[in-house]
Amino acid sequence: MGNCWCRWKPSIYRVSSNAKSESPKDQSPSVKPMKDIRKLPSNPEEVEDLRRDSAANPLIVFTFNELKQITGNFRQDYVLGGGGFGSVYKGFVTEDLMEGLQPLPVAVKVHDGDNSFQGHREWLAEVIFLGQLSHPNLVKLIGYGCEDEHRVLVYEYMARGSVENNLFSRVLLPLSWYIRMKIAFGAAKGLAFLHDAEKPVIYRDFKTSNILLDLDYNPKLSDFGLAKDGPEGDKSHVSTRIMGTYGYAAPEYIMTGHLSPRSDVYSFGVVLLELLTGRKSLDKSRPAREQNLTDWALPLLREKKKLLNIIDPRLEGDYPVKGVHKAAMLAYHCLNRNPKARPLMRDIVDSLEPLQVATDVSPDKQTFTVITNEVPNAAV
Repeated sequence: MGNCWCRWKPSIYRVSSNAKSESPKDQSPSVKPMKDIRKLPSNPEEVEDLRRDSAANPLIVFTFNELKQITGNFRQDYVLGGGGFGSVYKGFVTEDLMEGLQPLPVAVKVHDGDNSFQGHREWLAEVIFLGQLSHPNLVKLIGYGCEDEHRVLVYEYMARGSVENNLFSRVLLPLSWYIRMKIAFGAAKGLAFLHDAEKPVIYRDFKTSNILLDLDYNPKLSDFGLAKDGPEGDKSHVSTRIMGTYGYAAPEYIMTGHLSPRSDVYSFGVVLLELLTGRKSLDKSRPAREQNLTDWALPLLREKKKLLNIIDPRLEGDYPVKGVHKAAMLAYHCLNRNPKARPLMRDIVDSLEPLQVATDVSPDKQTFTVITNEVPNAAV
């Protein structure tokens, strides 16, 4: 097999239903031959060899039979969600299965073997990045499976699912203003941690479907399949193939392929705008001029008289007006077309901190949601 895989770095390319290339020439990338996979770690021993120098977190290597036991043989009624990568199942790791490990619920992501080269690289990136990084606002990777063609990731279970499911649900009661600001604050801290790491990481696919919530609405970033090592030294950006999700990707990245931490800042601005308005970044069901959220809302963010007209009507006016203005101006600066004019994530964290409440952020109305509505499916 040789040692060529030892030089591999997690530069991940993916084509899926919700992660699209912005460049026409990249719409249908050719899948590399199967032999290319053999240049990458393809069994637990090789993966651990690659992780040895950089791994900060111990990971459990599960056999495929153990994963079947955890998920009830991948029962369909255990499915939490899915996407271009495959399906996510709820599972339960029992003490008799893993000696010394406390029983705990988990989310088991099974990568689709139909796209073997892309899927393997994406799977490996998550193992490497989440094996290096640990933060309260990053989802915890517990272990993985790497057996024959099977590529599986086992995460902590996030009981409330994604921000996307909660924010745009027609069934659940709307998220309160303070919960929305708690989500923005925690997600910003997660991105700031990545950007300020010893080896900076650009998340590259920041969106509401990749932010998961626990029972207390604490947000955690998930899905590191598109994450990329950031620029080092005097470099301001890295050049890479254009990948991401329509509606969230920064304009300079779409046009040039130049990726920087400020690209994540733009995506954060889009998500903050979604939290403020209750609208999706792209919504074809709306009138033509309102389908692209950023294009529609950006001119209104600085106009105090018009701003309140675009705030999510489901909040029914239950929000601090000054706080709305501060959050709107923050979104406005994050969405600046000049990346150098955007704030740093650490400064965004500082700006959001005053918008948090000092006491319990779960008001009675939100507690009532837990009682009267079924908890949405979690997905990783």
